[in-house]
Amino acid sequence: MTKRSEDALIALRQIQRRTEQASKRLAAMVGLTPSQLLVMQILSERGEVSAGELSKMTQLKHATITTLVDKLVTRGLLSRRRCEEDRRRVWLTLLPEGQTAITTAPDLLQDTFEARFDKLPDWHQAMLVSSLERITALLDAEDLEAAPILDIGALDERPA
Repeated sequence: MTKRSEDALIALRQIQRRTEQASKRLAAMVGLTPSQLLVMQILSERGEVSAGELSKMTQLKHATITTLVDKLVTRGLLSRRRCEEDRRRVWLTLLPEGQTAITTAPDLLQDTFEARFDKLPDWHQAMLVSSLERITALLDAEDLEAAPILDIGALDERPA
């Protein structure tokens, strides 16, 4: 292994470990995954939102949103109701317990990343995205589905 490939692998592992740490911290503090917290934050900002809209906003599959919402409804953090006009449509609303969880949760790692990334000059942002896309290709991961959420494990998995 060359020094450069070793350095690249170390950097990748550091990113992976930091994502794990942030997810575990969130789980320990409020018992949520980053994707669950993101869903709740969207509901907090927008009020009532359909499951389909939520899927588009988070870039998560509709089936993933359904499973994630089931768990949040069971915990009493949000409510779900069927649309009167179209029974296939489901409306979601954050409950007071969910708002409390949001206010006590630490910042999501992707929020920290976004704030710092957005401060970089355009050329630097483009260079980083290009490099990350190249790494994705080197690892044969271009066709893997991924949402812009730094999370570990299944996206709808509730932490232990």
